[in-house]
Amino acid sequence: MGVKGFIRAVQAAQRQAEREAKRRQRELERQQKEYAKMQKLERAVYEVECYENKIDLLLSIHKECGNVWDWEEIQKSKAPTKPSKNNQKKVIAKMELENFKPGIFIRLFGRTEIKRNNLIEAINVAKKQDENDYQDSVKLYEQKSKDWEESQSLAEKILSGDSDAYYKAIKEINPFSEINQIGSEIDFNIINTFLIEATLKPNSEKVIPNETKSLLTSGKLSVKKMPKGYFYELYQDYVCGCILRVSRELFALLPVEMVIIHAIGNLLNSKTGNLEEKTILSAAIPRKTLETFNFDMLDPSDSMDNFVHKMNFKKSKSFEAVEKINPSDLK
Repeated sequence: MGVKGFIRAVQAAQRQAEREAKRRQRELERQQKEYAKMQKLERAVYEVECYENKIDLLLSIHKECGNVWDWEEIQKSKAPTKPSKNNQKKVIAKMELENFKPGIFIRLFGRTEIKRNNLIEAINVAKKQDENDYQDSVKLYEQKSKDWEESQSLAEKILSGDSDAYYKAIKEINPFSEINQIGSEIDFNIINTFLIEATLKPNSEKVIPNETKSLLTSGKLSVKKMPKGYFYELYQDYVCGCILRVSRELFALLPVEMVIIHAIGNLLNSKTGNLEEKTILSAAIPRKTLETFNFDMLDPSDSMDNFVHKMNFKKSKSFEAVEKINPSDLK
């Protein structure tokens, strides 16, 4: 091959290498776009899942309930057993000393007495450990005894219908923590042994999203302003769900037979242009009726028809003010 032929061959090889590099570059660029697209898609999926989870949480708040408190069983429970001293570690250490038989290497190097002294010292250490264990068990027993005495006293008072004990149980056990976390305030008024009045203040602005999120076929995230009608429906189901949840928790916690719950919302006063707190739902919930419900299948708003209640709701306007149910009106 002549010089010119050699140069042409080198140039062709360079062009071939360049074409390969360009092709690889385009391939890498395409992969980078796919990677970026995949990251964007994953973010979109995550945001949609978070949105749907929040809606599901709002609409399923009535489905959960804490454990039932059997105050009669609590009152019958036995006091903790006082611990007794246990010298187990010392006994084991003494057995090791009694069974000690120096081996040939210990005797050979004259370490028999050292080993025996170590075993004697181990007995003293074990004795101290037994004492520490005992003191720890005494402290645990004293704490359990204190808890048991308090639970006995609380159970006795609750079973006798002591309103202060009702308040204490609600405050200390706090079965409404989930509702409070979502954004509602609850106040209670113990009417008598069988009836509790509760006031619920759902916070719609902080609880219910003002936007809807969905995933388009292209993989992009779609964010739109939530339609008012849909917002109002979510708000109604959330408020009614909270009414059911509060009732369930109270019936699980205390031996009452009926709960009257008033939901308070911020409504516009057209005369002043200001928002004012008004009763938007008032319902009297009997225990016997609530115990027949299938909470996984019911619609919270529709379920209010099972109770004596006052609610004026329009899909285009949301709630309107209603009068509270007066406990004295109920037989």
